[in-house]
Amino acid sequence: MRNVIQSKLTQQDQTKIDKAIDNLEAVIKGKLPALTEEERLKYGSINEMNKLFVNKVYDYRKRNEELSASEVDWSDFEKDYHARYFLENRLERFMSIAFQMESTKILHDYDNYHDALTDYAYSQYKKGAGSNGFTEKVAELKQFFPRTRKTDISEN
Repeated sequence: MRNVIQSKLTQQDQTKIDKAIDNLEAVIKGKLPALTEEERLKYGSINEMNKLFVNKVYDYRKRNEELSASEVDWSDFEKDYHARYFLENRLERFMSIAFQMESTKILHDYDNYHDALTDYAYSQYKKGAGSNGFTEKVAELKQFFPRTRKTDISEN
């Protein structure tokens, strides 16, 4: 069977990725909150229209400071604004990486599964030919292929 993917990440690449993740985890440890489900519901996430609204308020603040509400801590607003922008852009990059990793994993899973099916069929053939050890192997692997019995239900 032809494989659908060949791994292009060398062991050295994998080690570099693990080190980069370790470094990232060390940098953010204790600095970024992990909201509970209740907190996520409470605070929610602003939609695209509300992001545009925030951006427009920020633009007005930059261009016409005198039109801004004095009740707002604008220093904190700007810090939040830049932090959100930074995080959103990095999150998009991570999501792209995660999507590529997940897609690659799916292809490797596909290859593994179909090769395992080929090996199972081979083992069944060898068992049928009376080769040693294959009866036990087929018995072990058979559990992953449960058969449901069809029962005849006749109507009167």
